[in-house]
Amino acid sequence: MLAWYEFPVAQVRLTSLLCNIVVVSGGTYTFHRHGHLNLRKSWPIVAFSVPAAFAGGALRLTEEVFFTLLGISLIIAALAMWWQASALARKVDENSSTAYRPWHNAVLGGGIGFLSGLLGIGGGIFLAPMLHLLRWDNPKTIAATASFYILVNSISGILGQLTGPQSNINWTYTVFLMGAVFFGGLLGSQMGAVWWKASTVKKVTAVLVAYIGFQILF
Repeated sequence: MLAWYEFPVAQVRLTSLLCNIVVVSGGTYTFHRHGHLNLRKSWPIVAFSVPAAFAGGALRLTEEVFFTLLGISLIIAALAMWWQASALARKVDENSSTAYRPWHNAVLGGGIGFLSGLLGIGGGIFLAPMLHLLRWDNPKTIAATASFYILVNSISGILGQLTGPQSNINWTYTVFLMGAVFFGGLLGSQMGAVWWKASTVKKVTAVLVAYIGFQILF
């Protein structure tokens, strides 16, 4: 949304990652408390993503390159989310998982982590559909892993961005947005848990993400 309204690139990248941290911190704690976060299995994904997110955050992009990459990435993410929503609605292979391959997990985590830091996206929007596609684990473990992944990569991406000059950052506006997403996250969690099915939420989100992606490109 910030990109759509043509905020400066530095503002978009930093603000979105800060908002990510606010939203997923509580969710990560809750998943961990209920035993859904399997750190032994997810550590290759997370460990290789952290330096990659830092490198992506430290990379400087022109506005044209940034918005082009962002638009394309959002459209791809929307397609992945729609597929994931369809799989959840059909309850396909919900409890199955593939063999544990740390090397594959490291490549997947590192690649998405770099994109996360580069574009200011937490990475979960790409990671969760990919893990469902690969039948990596059950849905709750995947959700917990994606939440933790977004948290650590957002922090790493911010640190990478702070290695360069951060001009035109409106911190008053950024703090206001962080407060807004905190309360919006609480409301959204309640709606998702009580009123809407997970597949419905993902399809609605996929349509919105695709629409914004096309608006940014064209």
